Amino acid sequence: MTAELFRRYGYTGTGLKQIVTAASAPFGSIYHHFPGGKEQLGEAVIRRSGQMYLELFETIFDAAPDALTGVDDFFAGAAEVLRQTDYVDACPIATIALEVASSNETLRVATADVFESWIAGAAPRLARAGLDAATARELAIFLVAALEGAFVLCRAAKSTEAMEAAGRRVHEVLVAALAGPEPR
Repeated sequence: MTAELFRRYGYTGTGLKQIVTAASAPFGSIYHHFPGGKEQLGEAVIRRSGQMYLELFETIFDAAPDALTGVDDFFAGAAEVLRQTDYVDACPIATIALEVASSNETLRVATADVFESWIAGAAPRLARAGLDAATARELAIFLVAALEGAFVLCRAAKSTEAMEAAGRRVHEVLVAALAGPEPR
């Protein structure tokens, strides 16, 4: 519930009353479970949501017959979710990271940790496809950056064009990386 509110309204745009109402919980339950208040709740939501999205990526990628199909399936799935939710259901991690990176160190660190976990989850899968570890990590960073940037553009434009373009470019970069260095 809270992740959905953060995804739609941002961290500062989501009030504690909204959170308890959406959860059908008494107001005092927030401070009972999260003595640090909204910031502690926000950090927990970021980390839990980040883990959930990592598991989603791993499930989609690991079900694919190869890395290229895994990447294609992930970007296509992201575009489909955006269309089905009228561009509301995007990444809550990016939404919060953009909002609090320069104003809340606890939440900045939580979002950075989540992004790093995604990179760390993608890199070995790309390495298993035949890339050296350094190239696999760099491509994993590119994949996460392309995906998150596409989410922002898609929400603003209410179009999946950016997600589809990002998916195609990540695919092309992966094809080139798997082919190895070009002869000089």
